[in-house]
Amino acid sequence: MIDMQERLLAVIPDAERIIQNCVLLVRGAQHLGVPTCGTEQYPRGLGATVEPLRTLLGELPEKLRFSSASCLDWSKAAGSEDRPKIVIAGIETHVCVQQTVLDLLAAGFSVYVVADAVASRSHLDRDIAFQRMRDSGAIVTTVEAVLFEWCEAAGTPEFKEISRLVKERGPATVSP
Repeated sequence: MIDMQERLLAVIPDAERIIQNCVLLVRGAQHLGVPTCGTEQYPRGLGATVEPLRTLLGELPEKLRFSSASCLDWSKAAGSEDRPKIVIAGIETHVCVQQTVLDLLAAGFSVYVVADAVASRSHLDRDIAFQRMRDSGAIVTTVEAVLFEWCEAAGTPEFKEISRLVKERGPATVSP
């Protein structure tokens, strides 16, 4: 979870929906035992991570570099596959998210960018960043797609809890 901070979110279109989607992603991951982590970009100037993400994620490392790739041990969060997977959400899509994604791809990770859980002040910046990340090898997906991919099957207690969380969030739309 990259830089979901108070002062950054104040200028993000549809910020409340982005926060809801990020919360859903983190709650779902934690329920399914998927490791979660996050960062804060210069919190003295940009404020703290917003609630309830701050409570869900706990202590977050501070950074000044735009990329989060060097301030976390991504291998712990990535799993043990031949090409470990990282799921990325946060703001801003064209700055910290994009630079993190590009660095993680260069390091050999398989990176999923959650389109309805990232944002930029400008839709153009966001859209161009999606294109660049996709062209570089990232997989662009959605919160629900990630959660149900992690579940793998219906009829399990995990699936039922994820379904409940998704319904609790409400409609999944984010403004174009």
